[in-house]
Amino acid sequence: MLVLASVNEVEAESNRPNIVVVLADDMGWGDSATYGHELIQTPNLDRLASQGVKFTQCYSACGVCSPSRSAILTGRTPYRNGVYRHLSGNHEAHLRSSEVTYPKLLKAVGYETCHVGKWHLNSRPQFNTAEYPQPGDHGYDYWMATHNNADPSHKNPNNFVRNGDPVGEMQGFSSLLVVQEAAHWLKEIREKAKPFALSVWFHEPHSPIATAPQFSDLYQGHENSTYMGNITQLDAALGKLMIALEEEGVAKDTLVIFSSDNGPVAAFGGTTGGLRGGKRSDHEGGIRVPGIARWPGVIQPGTVSDVPVIGTDIFATVLEAAGIPLPSDRTIDGVSMLPAFAGQPVQRKVPLFWRTHVSPPADRVAMRIGDWKLVGDETLAKFQLYQINEDWKEEHDLSDRYPGKTEEMKEALFRVWKQIETEGPDQWWKNERQAPVRGGKVNY
Repeated sequence: MLVLASVNEVEAESNRPNIVVVLADDMGWGDSATYGHELIQTPNLDRLASQGVKFTQCYSACGVCSPSRSAILTGRTPYRNGVYRHLSGNHEAHLRSSEVTYPKLLKAVGYETCHVGKWHLNSRPQFNTAEYPQPGDHGYDYWMATHNNADPSHKNPNNFVRNGDPVGEMQGFSSLLVVQEAAHWLKEIREKAKPFALSVWFHEPHSPIATAPQFSDLYQGHENSTYMGNITQLDAALGKLMIALEEEGVAKDTLVIFSSDNGPVAAFGGTTGGLRGGKRSDHEGGIRVPGIARWPGVIQPGTVSDVPVIGTDIFATVLEAAGIPLPSDRTIDGVSMLPAFAGQPVQRKVPLFWRTHVSPPADRVAMRIGDWKLVGDETLAKFQLYQINEDWKEEHDLSDRYPGKTEEMKEALFRVWKQIETEGPDQWWKNERQAPVRGGKVNY
């Protein structure tokens, strides 16, 4: 039987653990050998899973990027924390300074903190300006980030900013450059007497995709060679990060969490592993993502957990690992994953909930309680019901067969959404000017 050490026992042995959160961008549930892809080579992700726990039902907090990232940092569902939409152009929404992030809380108890890679938590005109909060205002001592995608592509990006100063063109490929910066911070900059929290948010495999020949050539002749090589390129960067932790002698004292911000884009070569939908959808293909955690001495190596977890849970997990209480002045939607690390269920006060503003109209919202998942349309008038463990491809809508369960789930969803509307900055989405997508009627 798996036995998960208590946080007190962990603290007694190693004080507070280091925290590393690694995030892929648009990487699907089926985009790796680790999750069953027959061709894509991901030896480092495979190794990470063999050293920790692989989640079969790990979710992002939204079907698109900015919202899911905001939930990781705050533990709050996107419409509650305000980052309800992707922030690619000119928009007023942003991760407000009133939100409490886990780097800020860790820094307050003595952690050194660093963010490298994509940011995407304010709009383009707001990025790297004094008028809006930047990574440094959300708890990071050191940061090197882009607003959104690597520009002009993953190759030789020219839009990184380091601690407020533009870096200029960098030679190489994004994920490897990001890990190079992370390793530099680990080895040369951080105060080594302190525990640290490091965020590594890759751009791969988001478009515009660029892949080093050494990786794309592994799949020569395949129509998706560039995309598949891009995943292997990301995997190679992950391997270099793990080597840097080993070289610094901190790997055994570090909790590493790997996931993705949302599902994949099939047009670029991404795969959901058979799940319905893709990026932007609140069906499983848009929100079920890879999820792996390694914590030597705490997580049993080579285990698999079927417990549903979500990116929002990272906040509470990190705080419990560090012995920090959750904020008591606001709703925290996520819960600690520590029990799930050992395959034990977690207790949620707020059900798993999704709302994706650019989803197809028929799957604008979703909620999961136990094995039941409710999917609702943009007007909250039409609903689908699924039993996910038995029907993970969401092929059999049970709403007509189980009308009582459907009504029960609808009532719960309405309660959750009403609470979120009350707490979130709803003027941002209720005043949205963007036209509804795909023939819909509602634009948020």
